[in-house]
Amino acid sequence: FGASHTSVYTTAVAKDSYPTMEDILSTKMADAGVREVVTEMLAACVKITEALRVNLVTVADAQNSVFGDVQLGVDVLADRLMWEACKSSKVVREGASEESPELVTTNPDGRFTVCWDPLDGSSIVDNNWAVGTMIGIWDKTTGMLGATGRDQVTSIIVLYGPRTTALVACDDGVYEFTCGEGNKWFASKERIQIKAESKIFSPANMRAAQEDKGYKELLDYWMDERYTLRYTGGLVPDVYQFFTKEMGVFANPTAPKSPAKLRVAFEVAPYGLLVEKAGGKTSDGVTGGSVLDIKITTVDQRTAACMGSANEVDRFNKMVLNK
Repeated sequence: FGASHTSVYTTAVAKDSYPTMEDILSTKMADAGVREVVTEMLAACVKITEALRVNLVTVADAQNSVFGDVQLGVDVLADRLMWEACKSSKVVREGASEESPELVTTNPDGRFTVCWDPLDGSSIVDNNWAVGTMIGIWDKTTGMLGATGRDQVTSIIVLYGPRTTALVACDDGVYEFTCGEGNKWFASKERIQIKAESKIFSPANMRAAQEDKGYKELLDYWMDERYTLRYTGGLVPDVYQFFTKEMGVFANPTAPKSPAKLRVAFEVAPYGLLVEKAGGKTSDGVTGGSVLDIKITTVDQRTAACMGSANEVDRFNKMVLNK
């Protein structure tokens, strides 16, 4: 599974020139405040890019994770850079980090609630594999608590790999920006669409298949049908590929001994908005409804999820959830 004859390669063709991020945001994001907060968050991610290039991956001196997770120095550094961006912003009202999930007021006169996972992929970053930052942004008219992912004004996923790229939810769809020369962002893909059919699968929480017959049968189906396995264990790269390959399915079901642990505000809602804006589909892994309709009642709320190509999410709902 994943041999060269089953691989999906890029069809992107080089252009003579590419629009700048400012060009796209000025025409594809009508709200000036949203443009400002997106620009500020991406500037912070440029700093995270630079930090990852020069810092070794070691255990942090102080361990402050409320969950008992081992914090790495790069986790702490990325989180600090995100907090600095939010606290210096005139438009960010409050923030919350996956590292310490509580809402903190940063500017009472600000407008937006920003929630982030500063460096998703801590268990694979020491391998020098791709990792990323996930950001969800809500307006003060809804806030984040009591709202849903559908209430986000935008969301951002940044992937740190050989290149640093970012997916941003604009008014008319999903755009990819690449951090280029001089750390300037330019639009590398515009109005990305995820196809309904897929031949790529990313199966998370495979332990659940020991308890869930439907999930085991779904995994067998994907393998029997010669789908290409593309899975790293990092949510950012595992779902990001659907926007470059224009297909794919990520599944993370829940089971009594293997409960799903994805965080709604920090991970699922930001990615869910992008997937659905690109024509894909999502499932909450329980009712079969969209992850964007999950009401966020606690900062650290968890959920199961499936997202990606619409027909594959439908298949998940049918085989795993009997929906």
